Amino acid sequence: MRKIESEIITNAVKDLCAETNYNLPDDVLKSLSDCICCENGSAARDILEQIAKNASIAKKEKVPLCQDTGTANFFIKLGQEVRVENGNICDAINKGVALGYKDNYLRKSIVSDPLERKNTTDNTPSNIYIDIVSGEKIEITFLPKGGGGENASSLKMLTPSACWEGVKDFVLSVVKDKGKNACPPLIIGVGVGGDFASVGLLSKKALLREISSVNENAFYAKKEQELLSEINKLNIGPMGMGGNTTALAVFIAAKPTHIASLPVAVSIQCHSCRRKTITI
Repeated sequence: MRKIESEIITNAVKDLCAETNYNLPDDVLKSLSDCICCENGSAARDILEQIAKNASIAKKEKVPLCQDTGTANFFIKLGQEVRVENGNICDAINKGVALGYKDNYLRKSIVSDPLERKNTTDNTPSNIYIDIVSGEKIEITFLPKGGGGENASSLKMLTPSACWEGVKDFVLSVVKDKGKNACPPLIIGVGVGGDFASVGLLSKKALLREISSVNENAFYAKKEQELLSEINKLNIGPMGMGGNTTALAVFIAAKPTHIASLPVAVSIQCHSCRRKTITI
């Protein structure tokens, strides 16, 4: 049994909050750069170039890529041979978020109640999702997700007769209706299966994949490319100003479901797709 002090987790999360909000992942930067060459309109090219320039400045000056430093989402793989000492892992993570957001002057966007709207002043509580795995390590993936992308996301309980065409139509309708408000070019996570409670999480976990990655399931790999092609024909374009680059990637995650159900969730992520993984 490996023992890890809760303070180690807190300090790691504190640094992770800053680093993730300052640095756009290399795969996202490369995809943006590749798309500049594919744009016919000068406005679309200019916007993509400005996005890349913004990322360069944020990294150099150690300032947030976006003013909306998001809800703090943590995806944890907790080794079953790990014991957290002097506290529990959730408290340790939330303490790290509070310190990270306060000390690095990141915007605090969380309210304690959805109707009373009183700010918690430290961007906690976080959303923490824990999977128990073998081993004696803790893998922590941080995904700060802005309000624009969250507000553009959607979920629908289809019936099995809807088949793939029903799933496809729903995804396209979500992007058509809300995509321009979520700071495109987008990264789109699609969850299929599970139930009402789990399909939304499935779609959000899909956003953790790298842009160049290929779905392990050949069927869904083809469907991802089909959706990406159709979405980029919508002419929403960068920041909704028209163009060929409405989305950088579509990622589909599927899981078993009830014979009477076909749940579908669409998790929209803006071009500022901030994510980073550390291992303790």
